[in-house]
Amino acid sequence: MAITAQQVKELRERTGAGMMECKTVLSEANGDMDAAIDLLRKRGLAKADKKAGRVAAEGVVVVATSADQRRAVVLELNCETDFVAKNEDFVGFAKRCAEASLQQGADLAALASGALEEERKALVSKLGENIALRRLQQVSVDRGRVGSYLHGSRIGVLVAVQGEVSEELGRDLAMHIAASRPEVVYPEDVSPERVEKEKEILIAQAADSGKPREIIEKMISGRMNKFLNEIALTGQPFVKNPDQTVGDLLKQTGGAKVLEFVRYEVGEGIEKAPVADFATEVMAQVRGS
Repeated sequence: MAITAQQVKELRERTGAGMMECKTVLSEANGDMDAAIDLLRKRGLAKADKKAGRVAAEGVVVVATSADQRRAVVLELNCETDFVAKNEDFVGFAKRCAEASLQQGADLAALASGALEEERKALVSKLGENIALRRLQQVSVDRGRVGSYLHGSRIGVLVAVQGEVSEELGRDLAMHIAASRPEVVYPEDVSPERVEKEKEILIAQAADSGKPREIIEKMISGRMNKFLNEIALTGQPFVKNPDQTVGDLLKQTGGAKVLEFVRYEVGEGIEKAPVADFATEVMAQVRGS
């Protein structure tokens, strides 16, 4: 019988076996999923059976940076429990994956094959939990520095800064992003759709105020500027000195420019039980430094 791509995908997710192995055993089992799993187990290829379907919302975020600090990788590796997230083998595997991506330019698909994939499956068998390489991102800059910051093992930030940038500034900017969660670098980077949606909300709020039209327009303009600065990195008050914005800080450094940033937090976007507010912890830490 014909084996569909969806069947192969499901078997891979349930067992962690390779694509060709999954397709082969499904053909041999005439599409019977349970029989295919049994075949993989008999051949020693299904150590991760039934673990891949379990929610992996814990884990670690790791960072790997080149010696010249112009390239870096941030990566999230997930597991099921905080206990395994602290395991040395688990953390070591995450770091090796990040280093491999940095050195080889490997993306997520490349890491999910070959020796590292075999190591992941062996780790699943050893630790007894679903372990998944969820995401990674590489950041680089030609002239400048990629600043980085890790808050424990749960929040990781990379920020590409162009210009004459000290290591301290790069770290401070990354630390600020960890704490303040900006969505874009500059206010003008906010999408027109997002701007229009916010403007509609503000107009609706002001409609019943009874104020003259020109006053309402000024109110909306002021509130829009406030909104944009709240979600843009350069408009936010700098966490280590709230009397100045991040934009002001960059101007004082001789015109350094933030090109991009990425902020990862373990498990964000995954359905899970509530966890501590780590952004608040970061804020308290940087203000006390």
